[in-house]
Amino acid sequence: MAQILIVTESPEETPRTVVYRERIAPSDFDSAHFTGQLAERVGWAVSDADRLEHTGENAASAPVAAASREVVAG
Repeated sequence: MAQILIVTESPEETPRTVVYRERIAPSDFDSAHFTGQLAERVGWAVSDADRLEHTGENAASAPVAAASREVVAG
């Protein structure tokens, strides 16, 4: 099964952080509701990754704000 990953990127030698991970199947895209919700989750994850990249290591231990992101973050 395919998966979507959003990871932080750093020019330093620090490890990357997986902010979002979700397994998806082609059949998931049959639902307009699913695709809309997926786009929203990916948008949140990109914002979280950007925040982590720009605030440094202190933000890496900060809790994720939305419950739906906590479930899929890894």
